Amino acid sequence: MIFITAKFRVRAEDADRWPEISREFTEATRGEPGCLWFDWSRSLDDPNEYVLVEAFRDDDAAVAHVRSDHFTTARRTLPPHLSETPRIVNTKLPQDDWSELGEMAVEP
Repeated sequence: MIFITAKFRVRAEDADRWPEISREFTEATRGEPGCLWFDWSRSLDDPNEYVLVEAFRDDDAAVAHVRSDHFTTARRTLPPHLSETPRIVNTKLPQDDWSELGEMAVEP
C-alpha cells in the first residue's frame, strides 16, 4: 500500500472550520475504489495543525487519486486556508491494513 501522512497548518481564522472546508475533498477521496482510508486529526499541541493519514491500495490507486477532479479542485480551493505548504511523508508498505500494537495488547 501507499501510506501517506501530511501535516496541514491552517490559518487561525479557518482552523475550527477545517473539517467543513475539507469535507467535499475528504468524502470524494474516501469514495475512491483504491482508497483504504483518509482520516484527519487535529493536533493536541497546535490547534491550527491538522494531520492527515491516508492510504491507497497501490501505485495505480495513488495516481488515480492525484489525477481525480476532486484533487484538482482541492489544489485550488484548500491552499487559501493554509498558512504554509503542507509537509508530507509518503512511503510504500508491504501490507494492506493496520497492524496491532502488540506492546499494548488488550487482554479479553
